[in-house]
Amino acid sequence: MRIWGVMSADTLRTENDAPLALYLHIPFCHRRCTYCDFNTYADMGDRFLPYTRALAKEIQATGRGERVMSIFFGGGTPSILPVALIKDILAACRGAFAVDPGAEITLEANPGTVDANKLSDLRQIGVDRLSLGVQSARSSELALLGRSHTFEQARQAVAMARAAGLDNISLDVIYGLPGQSLADWGVTLDATLGLAPDHLSCYGLSVEEGTPLAAQIRTGALAQPDPDAGADMYELAEAWLDEGGFEHYEISNWAKPGRQCRHNLVYWRNEDYVGFGAGAHSCRDHKRWWNVLAPDDYIARVTADDSPVANVEHIELGREMGETMMMGLRLSEGVAIRGFQRRFQRTLTQVYGRELEELEAAHLIEWDGQRVRLTARGRLLGNQVFVRFL
Repeated sequence: MRIWGVMSADTLRTENDAPLALYLHIPFCHRRCTYCDFNTYADMGDRFLPYTRALAKEIQATGRGERVMSIFFGGGTPSILPVALIKDILAACRGAFAVDPGAEITLEANPGTVDANKLSDLRQIGVDRLSLGVQSARSSELALLGRSHTFEQARQAVAMARAAGLDNISLDVIYGLPGQSLADWGVTLDATLGLAPDHLSCYGLSVEEGTPLAAQIRTGALAQPDPDAGADMYELAEAWLDEGGFEHYEISNWAKPGRQCRHNLVYWRNEDYVGFGAGAHSCRDHKRWWNVLAPDDYIARVTADDSPVANVEHIELGREMGETMMMGLRLSEGVAIRGFQRRFQRTLTQVYGRELEELEAAHLIEWDGQRVRLTARGRLLGNQVFVRFL
């Protein structure tokens, strides 16, 4: 079977090179949330089987035995797929790639879409990390966001996952909602920490055009989120999670020691990954490419042995350096000076000397001679830093 897309046999890595991360996009949901602008679709249960077959076919047509260190099922709501279909997708990955025995395999899920048997079956087929979309502990906020679960269902899902042997559980929550107070956010933080997660992602609400939430804000039905209140909520999360023994390893992500998301570290370190499925993105060999968005279009193309790739972008050196800085500065480890020079054959000061001096003078970054990192102020004003490198 030929290789689709933009990879060729001449450019594939050998098994001695850095391993890949695989992203698998499952675009299906029971219903779309009010804030969501991801490539997701509701009421498409009849596409589950043909989509899974197309996904497996794309994987098999692409892989050439390269080593893989992480697999991430994202969406959408991957947990609404039957376990048998998830098993088929993983089998395709293991057949086309050399998946490390200790590879991190993450599956995103929503409370209410999993039960004890399903979680046990997922663990048996190799899923070892569950990313659960909790979003809020307050019923009024869950309703505002268009979520279909309760916090009690989230609590039950975590308990069932632990009982099934899933000992690496990540929870997502959102702050900065319209009308949300610091005390409201404290309720969600306190309740979520009470679930004893291994990893916690705290995302500031982003109001995206074209979503129902944006329409409600535009018409005045909901208040515009207050950025100053959002900053206070972020600082509260930093303080509470630090006290709770979490490492703040990325701007929006905290983990217990050793529980950082290995898959997402690939993105933040601007390393190689390959995505499969409708709308999935890949980045490798100084190229970025992405598949067609619509599941029906994706299924039709793959079934007909046509490439699902919609477009390809060649990443010039300057942009790759800028993206490496932008993504790397999101991490607490920052950007290593020697690593940058080894990768690009240029020193940081040669490329970004003026930018680094100005950002340091503004107390947005710190530089210890080994690494460049954001300061606490820089984490709050990250976009003002990142734009300097792009």
